Amino acid sequence: MVTTTALEAELLALAGSVPDPELPVLTLAELGVVREVRMTAPHRVEVDLTPTYTGCPAIEAMSADIERVLHDHGVPEVEVRTVLSPPWSTDAITAEGRRKLAEFGIAPPRPTGPAGGPVTVDLTIRCPHCGSTDTTLLSRFSSTACKALRRCESCREPFDHFKEL
Repeated sequence: MVTTTALEAELLALAGSVPDPELPVLTLAELGVVREVRMTAPHRVEVDLTPTYTGCPAIEAMSADIERVLHDHGVPEVEVRTVLSPPWSTDAITAEGRRKLAEFGIAPPRPTGPAGGPVTVDLTIRCPHCGSTDTTLLSRFSSTACKALRRCESCREPFDHFKEL
């Protein structure tokens, strides 16, 4: 069991408040990539950060932004560690993050369910503009590798879909 101090909880909230560099409508906490913050010495903090996929180019910007926020809060030594295990999945996106994605015009990923449990089968992608499930895949890749480009056949609007991982 990991014991978190009040200061560590405060620093975790600060690190989590950093906007995602690729999807600035979401914070890193809402994306679910900030795993842990530990005080390792009186003026030294370690932050565990899990990228959305191995080799994600945004990890450097995320790390630099977390370091800046914690330095601005008076922490002189900040080490952001990239942690790959357990891997990030779209289930880590909070309900608020999913709501913000849809509001921003990006179809949020469908829940994948608990590991080892029953798998929900839902093949429909709902249009974030009109709510229709009559959508077509235009490209498996969109502005980032974690999104696909789709078009709604009802309202004819294109939209990104955050792919399930």
